[in-house]
Amino acid sequence: SYFGDKSSYIENTSAVNLTSSSSVQGLHSAYITKPPLSASRSVCRSHTPLMGYSVTSSSATSAHSIASVIVALVEGRGLARGEVGMASIDLKNPEVILSQFADNTTYAKVITKLKILTPLEIIMSNTACDPGSTTKLFSLITEHFKNVTFTTVQRKYFNETKGLEYIEQLCASEFGTILMEVQSKYVYYCLAAAAALLKYVEFIQNSVYAPKSLKVRFQGSEKTAMIDSSSAQNLELVINNRDSRNGHTLFGVLNYTKTPGGSRRLRSNILEPLADAETINTRLDCVQELLQDEELFFGLQAVISKFLDTEQLLSVLVQIPKQDTVKTAESKITNLIYLKHTLELVEPLKAALRSCNTALLKAYYSSLEDTRFGIILEKITTVINDDTRYTKGCLSMRTQKCYAVKPNISEFLDIARRTYTEIVDDIAGMITQLAEKYNLPMRTSFSSARGFFIQMNIDASALPNGQLPSEFTKITKMKNTYSFTSPDLIKMNERCQESLREIYHMTYLIVCKLLNEIYEHIHCLYKLADIVSMLDMLLAFAHACTLSDYVRPEFTDTLAIKQGWHPILEKIAVEKPVSNNTYLTEGNNFVIITGPNMSGKSTYLRQIALCQIMAQIGSYVPAEYCSFRIAEQIFTRIGMDDDIETNASTFMKEMKEITYIIQNANDKSLIIIDELGRGTSAEEGIGICYAVCEYLLNLKAFTLFATHFLELCHIDALYPNVENYHFEVQHVRSSAGNKEKIAYTYTLSKGYTEEKNYGLKAAEVSSLPSSIILDAKEITNHVAKQILHRQKSTPEMTKQRAMYHLAVRLVQTARNSRLDPDSLRIYLRGLKKKYEESCPAPGPDREQ
Repeated sequence: SYFGDKSSYIENTSAVNLTSSSSVQGLHSAYITKPPLSASRSVCRSHTPLMGYSVTSSSATSAHSIASVIVALVEGRGLARGEVGMASIDLKNPEVILSQFADNTTYAKVITKLKILTPLEIIMSNTACDPGSTTKLFSLITEHFKNVTFTTVQRKYFNETKGLEYIEQLCASEFGTILMEVQSKYVYYCLAAAAALLKYVEFIQNSVYAPKSLKVRFQGSEKTAMIDSSSAQNLELVINNRDSRNGHTLFGVLNYTKTPGGSRRLRSNILEPLADAETINTRLDCVQELLQDEELFFGLQAVISKFLDTEQLLSVLVQIPKQDTVKTAESKITNLIYLKHTLELVEPLKAALRSCNTALLKAYYSSLEDTRFGIILEKITTVINDDTRYTKGCLSMRTQKCYAVKPNISEFLDIARRTYTEIVDDIAGMITQLAEKYNLPMRTSFSSARGFFIQMNIDASALPNGQLPSEFTKITKMKNTYSFTSPDLIKMNERCQESLREIYHMTYLIVCKLLNEIYEHIHCLYKLADIVSMLDMLLAFAHACTLSDYVRPEFTDTLAIKQGWHPILEKIAVEKPVSNNTYLTEGNNFVIITGPNMSGKSTYLRQIALCQIMAQIGSYVPAEYCSFRIAEQIFTRIGMDDDIETNASTFMKEMKEITYIIQNANDKSLIIIDELGRGTSAEEGIGICYAVCEYLLNLKAFTLFATHFLELCHIDALYPNVENYHFEVQHVRSSAGNKEKIAYTYTLSKGYTEEKNYGLKAAEVSSLPSSIILDAKEITNHVAKQILHRQKSTPEMTKQRAMYHLAVRLVQTARNSRLDPDSLRIYLRGLKKKYEESCPAPGPDREQ
């Protein structure tokens, strides 16, 4: 972390008192400890300070992330049950996000949103978990987030009036439209959640937010696609299912970001893609320009990589501590240096964007012309030395903080710094004298934990009796490197620390005065943080394209992918994965996929979903050509190829997943189902699959359905919008010539698989008696003939199917055709010929 300790958690507590319910009256309002808020935590773990905090959560993100989001939730009662208000704030980012929505009895929207936020702590009303009357929402959340801290507070603190007061007081003026937005939407519950959240956060942070300092926004779900947590897990979007530390995820494929903000934005976009084609195309225009203009790409990347965590910097700057401590002082000085470093990058960023052409990049350039950036930097440079900057290394950074303020601003500060310099020089001189005294290669070293100490590289045999002189203490040895100190050096370190405390105190007073002068301009940093994180993500998309042959997606009413491949598999495999085509339209919106185990069905299904998500976040896609219909929801039910064992629990799990899909899917959904019904008998499995298919066929959703039940393939005789595809395999005889094995091609072809009896073929190469195998083949053929006879389509059905496909093609042509008249005429003749070939020839007793 770049920042000092900015939280003051109460450890091992079961009941705490918070400030009064009245709003904060000033920057340094008194910290009143009554009346009690009666906050009780479920038994998960005690609080520890945020910095260095580590949490293993059911919704944990990639390994580099640390949970820092606190969420308050409240649900309506009585007739309003299911109406949920949510407010969240990231302790690393001073932005309050409000949302309110109606959810069904599965509370899928709540769970999905919480999974995306990956909360450190969840706050709910104490009435939600009263013994004997625990709400279903509370039970579900505690079940899904077992390792997240839960805090319950009295219901009275979920007060929409106080929530509105908080927002009026704390929301920065340029985000003031949120007041009209929440009042026009009548979102009382999210305001109530905001009231409890902000009061609680100010308590645990032991600080208040400065007036008019927060970004507050209402997040609706209208322009984003929903991916439920089960689908996110199935697709390995941000976490690898086999090893959570493994980067073989979609996030890992695209994460070439250089800043923490860019990484966070990428993650949230993957889990909640855009559902607005105009916004997506605006992003794609930027990626295209970055790919076409090398100078722009490398220029932006060089500047962006120098930014620190702008959002976290802003979060610390807008908080006013209730108590002044040495740690607080040091943190504020550090943050001011980071602010100077950040503002000095604005001009280089503008210069990199100066020659850009796309609308979004031009808008970012215009935003960077905000005069407030220059005003803040000018005020800082009147007080802070020009050469003060962010550096790596604790001693180097300590020096920057000590000499940050220009000389002659404070006489006492100048004296204290001279004293500190003399002490440091004395330490260096003393260590030099010790080296000469004992004729040893001693050098001065420093660490934040030990202060100044002595180090030397020497073999133990070169020391008298293999021991250091007796005056040295706290000796540690790592190979041939000795680290140690002496009583005199310990005393000098104490003097040094005392001098440093004086310097920090006096510098802190100057810094606070400076910060008060620039607070009114500080909100331009919200804009800068947004620009930096978005540019970082777009640069990552462009970077990913340079490493593989991705193409720009189009958005139409069709899902068409020419020679697409799996983006994660490409990173893992030695050779490039086999490419395959995909084609779904409103008229052919249901695809059934068959093929033996390990033939590539599950990989292909994941590939389609991943490509859809990549397109909807504004990334290029692994294919030769691709067109997508915007998906408002993406549902997946994917079985594991190595999950051979099936039992009642797995069957119940897949039933829950299918129920969720059926309850939430609509015409704009992308639905992917793999191996449904494997947890029960073949008869029941076929029945369930058939019923689910017929239900989904009534929607206009794009559905891909992989199955081992070949009986399902004949549903295309009844529904003309069904297409059958299969993965081809080849039969290869062994060198002895007496055994045959299957060679997988991983190639998708039209029609259903001819590999109808995988089990019998496996039995043939086993040691089963030949008589049993022959009996099994005879029975299988008899049953198959009966089923085929029942499902055989009539000539009339075939003609209706041909008419349906012709009508669909004509509608698509009218909507999307870019052909010139002559080409269009040729295409229409081709459609007519195909229709005539598809229709059955009339019999002798039928009319022409």
